[in-house]
Amino acid sequence: MATTDRQATTLALAHALSAAERGLAVLPLSRTKLPALRSPHRDDPGPACHGGCGRFGHGVYDASTDPARIREMFAAAPWATGYGIACGLPPYHLIGVDLDTKSGTDAPAALRELGLRHLFTVPDTVVVLTPSGGRHLWLTGPPDVVVPNSASRLAPGIDIRGAGGYLVGPGSRTAHGVYGTLPGTARLPPAACPPGLLRLLLPPPRTPHRALAEHGHGHGLVHFVLTAHEGQRNTRLFWAACRAYENGLGPALAASLTEAARHTGLTEQEARATIASAARMTGHRP
Repeated sequence: MATTDRQATTLALAHALSAAERGLAVLPLSRTKLPALRSPHRDDPGPACHGGCGRFGHGVYDASTDPARIREMFAAAPWATGYGIACGLPPYHLIGVDLDTKSGTDAPAALRELGLRHLFTVPDTVVVLTPSGGRHLWLTGPPDVVVPNSASRLAPGIDIRGAGGYLVGPGSRTAHGVYGTLPGTARLPPAACPPGLLRLLLPPPRTPHRALAEHGHGHGLVHFVLTAHEGQRNTRLFWAACRAYENGLGPALAASLTEAARHTGLTEQEARATIASAARMTGHRP
């Protein structure tokens, strides 16, 4: 192993131990950002093991705050140059908001637009800068709520790391560069996830496409818009349009949703703009 690799491993272990002191469960990562230890069950067709066997190699399920166990994991993976921080675990129940800037997306702008529409602002919190120019925002969730992982569900370029996921920790070295904290945020505690954003991360159960079609092509979504009170009209229309596009009914319901929004007092131009925004947010063309 090259001297630079040994130095990277030593630094990664030091950063991982420092994170563990803050109560964050960690695991070693390779330069590819994947868990550094391979599964001991990779050739075993039996039931999935989440670490009950006592061996290393179970990905995020290996994550620990125990310094001795962390040192053992890094000793078993001397090629590790980074570390992951498990999300969804006490005491923070960490939620990672991954804002990407690749492929022409502007995830920070998309998050700001979501905040304007759903009445939330992201508080000061830990911000990790990625080698590609993206950002990871660290937020905390309620202990009794399980936030799922998702990729570009809220908007293109916004990925969510929740229960069963992990974030690359600051100080990690990958094939593309080093992760570091935004100046002034390193020692901040992770801030509570704003209620408006948390609601987006936990959408109500959606009616499957077939069921929507069988019930008047989304009659429930149209009714949801029709019953909006002043101050709710745009938000309800945006939510309903997102659900329609997610279920493949956006084009078919656009006219009905526009008419329902006009009935509540929005102008046709306002309604069409909101529906078009929902289409873009869900990765569709209006």
